[in-house]
Amino acid sequence: MDSQGKELTLRDLLNIYQRRRRIVLGTVISLVTLTVIYCVVCTRRYEATGTVQMQKESADAMGLDSLMSSAAGGAGDALNANIDIQTQANILQSDTLALQTINALGMENTRDFQKRWSLIGSLISIFSPRGVKDPAGAKLEDSPGRRQAALNVFEKNVKVKPVSGTRLIQISYTNPDPKLAAAVVNALTKELTDYSFQTRFDATREASKWLGDQMGDIRKNSEDLQAKVVNLERQSGVYSLGGTDAQGRQMGYSGILDRLQQSTAALTAAEQNQILKGAIARAAESSDAEMLSGLAGNSVGANVQIGGNSLALLQNLRQQQATQQAALQEAEAKFGTAYPKLAEMRGSLGGIEKAIQQEAGRIRLRAKSDYAVAVQTAASTRQEYENTKREADMLNDRAIDYAIAKSEAEQSRSLYDDLLKRLNEAGVLAGLHSSNITVVDPGRVPAKPVKPNTPLYVLASLFGGFFLGTCGALLVDALDNRINTVSDLEGEIGQTVLGLLPAVTETTGRALILDSPQSPYVEALRAMRTGVLLSKSDAPPKVILVTSSLAAEGKSTTSINLAIALAQTDRKTLIVDTDLRRGTLRRKFRLHRTLGLSDLLAGQSNEPAIQSVDGVPNLYVLVAGSKTPNPSELLGSEAMRSWITRWKSEFDFVVLDSAPVLPVTDTVALNTMVDISLLLARSGVTEKPQITRSFNTLRRGGKHFVGLVLNGLPIRDKSYYGYYGYRDKTYVYKEESAA
Repeated sequence: MDSQGKELTLRDLLNIYQRRRRIVLGTVISLVTLTVIYCVVCTRRYEATGTVQMQKESADAMGLDSLMSSAAGGAGDALNANIDIQTQANILQSDTLALQTINALGMENTRDFQKRWSLIGSLISIFSPRGVKDPAGAKLEDSPGRRQAALNVFEKNVKVKPVSGTRLIQISYTNPDPKLAAAVVNALTKELTDYSFQTRFDATREASKWLGDQMGDIRKNSEDLQAKVVNLERQSGVYSLGGTDAQGRQMGYSGILDRLQQSTAALTAAEQNQILKGAIARAAESSDAEMLSGLAGNSVGANVQIGGNSLALLQNLRQQQATQQAALQEAEAKFGTAYPKLAEMRGSLGGIEKAIQQEAGRIRLRAKSDYAVAVQTAASTRQEYENTKREADMLNDRAIDYAIAKSEAEQSRSLYDDLLKRLNEAGVLAGLHSSNITVVDPGRVPAKPVKPNTPLYVLASLFGGFFLGTCGALLVDALDNRINTVSDLEGEIGQTVLGLLPAVTETTGRALILDSPQSPYVEALRAMRTGVLLSKSDAPPKVILVTSSLAAEGKSTTSINLAIALAQTDRKTLIVDTDLRRGTLRRKFRLHRTLGLSDLLAGQSNEPAIQSVDGVPNLYVLVAGSKTPNPSELLGSEAMRSWITRWKSEFDFVVLDSAPVLPVTDTVALNTMVDISLLLARSGVTEKPQITRSFNTLRRGGKHFVGLVLNGLPIRDKSYYGYYGYRDKTYVYKEESAA
């Protein structure tokens, strides 16, 4: 039987659990007890939750969407909504809003933010480099150490979760003070609203400021044209057909004038297009993706386009950025900063951010290019207009000059009034519609704590304790080098055991076979006696040596009960205490002090002082005798051999209770003089190398059979029941029936 190559089966695991159940149960009880103590003494923490809604983007304010006349819709709306929700969720978790909330509520002086001593933290601080010390009396923003500690505590307790399939975001915060937890949720909501308002307002204000500067030139040009019309009206006449049209204007005709009117209209459109393109180019000059998103919804340049899919592509990239960043934060929270895929995820996020910047740069370049084209178009249109004007001047002199000047003045004034109206509307609506965040549920004071969750913790401790206990049992069993079961002994030696004796509580230290004749121990002893008698095919062995690897493994108790069991078969049996160093038979049988084996072998006595045992017919005892300095020499002498030969002729059986094999060589000397040797191993005590060495020593010293006996096996052990078939309760010994 090769136990080293045997695969571990489910039955083996169950047997290990049965043997090591104290470890498993102890671990479970300890972990559950610690969990209960923790639940009793730990601080109760309350969680307040609020919900905000991200409304759909308004198109009233000035932004790049209207300037570019983006046609994205349908799926683009859902994409934009997802981008906005993810962006706002990330803003809610930003350090800026966290610091503003901490300062607004004075949270740095609360219990959670107080500095606590930590053994692990102290050890880490010894070996980690120290940063710049916080200045005394500085604000939280200007104190890196305090700021980072406060942010760590805040981020640990805040939780932001977008509700899938909706425009809702849930904000939760846990704190020992339920009122403070609700106040933090409401403060975060307010800070988010203010941040969104300020971002949009700043973006619209920048665009409006540049457009206002450009309109100053338009106004001056319009005033100059008006003055010119007045001057020409005094200096020249007007060619007319003598009638008026439906609008009440004087009627006249000229091909050059028609061309001049068309050129004037084209010039007006080109200049308007130039101004709008200039506004777009200035707004996109920063290449800031957040700035481009903040300018979404402007209606100033509703008919001007820059690359139909440019903004849609930028929005798609921002969606990917938000999704990747959320996945990265989730992975860091779930697996820790040492998770191998974090580098890959950070690289992917960096690539997306780079693509966003590149796309924003392309928008800027496209806007700049469109602006340059608009300038060139306006210049060429003006050149054409000037040429036509010169021709008209030649034909109509000052009268035509008057009409042209009047038309220019009207067009210029109309352009100025239109842009001024749009600019004023953009400024007003930007303030009215700059925030699209609505509070659905404010943070309310919770009624019950969320931590500790005692039922969940206790259940987790039960499963955790069972798992850890099982792992501990497997580890202990793997490291255990002792003989615990029959399979351990048989697998180590490669030989079937001759006997299996259960563990008993020895009170008198004498004859267990006499005190409980129907006990499992006695039944096992009788089975071992049968195995000993049948160990030799020709005739039963007469001289039986009982030994063990070390002391206190039950060899003397086994020798006594085996000798009594042999005597009960009406066979004359002699038990000899050959342990001349620490003999125990006289004490256990309560015999009178007489000369013993050592005295006989030393020549101090001619005949052995063999004594009978009261209550046990056919049983005789020879005690160890006086202490001797050379027990090994006496036991290996020819005198000992001759006495054993004589006892074999006078008694049916001779049982030798010997010393252990490993500490001394006494047993090795006797091993060559007996018919059979019984080597005991105590369950849970004897180690595998010890029993192997003892067995090999006895096998080298004698050519007879060496029988293995496993002693002290727990009576409830499955291997014991299975070995003797005690699962059948019909023949199981019961105290009531024996009484």
